[in-house]
Amino acid sequence: MSEKTKAIWLAGLIVVAVIVWYFSGKGPAAVSNPSLNPAAAYKPLAVENPELKRDILEHSRKTEYKSGGRDLFSMIAPPPPETAAKREVAHTSYGPVMPPPPPPPALPGNVRFFGYGTVPNGTAKRAFLTDGDQIFIVAEGETLLGKYRVVKIGNANLDFEEIATGRRGSTTLTEEPATAPAS
Repeated sequence: MSEKTKAIWLAGLIVVAVIVWYFSGKGPAAVSNPSLNPAAAYKPLAVENPELKRDILEHSRKTEYKSGGRDLFSMIAPPPPETAAKREVAHTSYGPVMPPPPPPPALPGNVRFFGYGTVPNGTAKRAFLTDGDQIFIVAEGETLLGKYRVVKIGNANLDFEEIATGRRGSTTLTEEPATAPAS
């Protein structure tokens, strides 16, 4: 680029800068919008009595902050305060007193649960019960002595249901002492 071309470019940029300066601060756009001018005419607020209201000011100075028990910086609200109605004596009901529920049933007499086992072909567990000289072998769902239905055979207990009343009971596995076979 030659020196003459550089001078022409410089003169053109100077002309553009003067035009921008003229319209930004001195042109008619600045005069037509007085809200942008900080030196616009100041208009005070219309107040009837500009004196301080000392009684209101004194009242606000004398107020004390009393906490309601809530932490202002916690998102969790405290539990509601206990009311006098809740502090009263527990409600007493009037009328007939209901008898306590009957105790769970127990197997009769000397019947004891002494073991369980399964048949190798994949059938259900079988429980072994004894009543002195008699031995009963029952599976889940079968009846025992015509009065009890075996509900579940566990590893350490046997759950049963009394057929007549539908009450459920349980008995634990009892260890039989090992006896030497008679010779």
